[in-house]
Amino acid sequence: MSAPVVPPPAAAPLRRLHLAVVPALHPTLDGPAVPLVDSATPPPRPPHRPGPRPSSPGRRRVPVDPFGPAWSVRADLPDPRAAGRTLFTTALEALAGRRPLTQVQRLTTPGVHAALVRGRRPAWCSGGTAPLVLGPVHVCEPVDGVAEVSAVARRGGRAHAVAARLEGVDGRWRCTALSIG
Repeated sequence: MSAPVVPPPAAAPLRRLHLAVVPALHPTLDGPAVPLVDSATPPPRPPHRPGPRPSSPGRRRVPVDPFGPAWSVRADLPDPRAAGRTLFTTALEALAGRRPLTQVQRLTTPGVHAALVRGRRPAWCSGGTAPLVLGPVHVCEPVDGVAEVSAVARRGGRAHAVAARLEGVDGRWRCTALSIG
């Protein structure tokens, strides 16, 4: 059996559009119009400079301070996903009071560690007995030797964002910024 053929609905009558000339509010400039943006060339962008980075592998590196920290390139660093998971787990457990804050010190810069020590602990992290579950760690590497990691921490049915910036120093990742939401 074939389906019955239904005629299309009647088309609505077309309305005519009228063009109205409106006088300009401001006087026009004399001469031809000059385009302000050339679409053929991309706009200039300043170079991204997060800080001093190592020179190219072909050149010999001469350290300014032979006893200070040395920047590491990505090829010399371990997986940032594992480093981010270790950092987040250690920091959240330390803020919850399940481990000492000194264990976070080796993973962070002195400024981040000092902020963790003197900062206020989030109530969701320090209170309650529900287990803390850390979701998958997401990684973005904007520059060689720099990784930005983020994850979602769940506790007691609530979700909270954690993010950090890792920089390669002396062949390992160090946290230079940490945000716990």
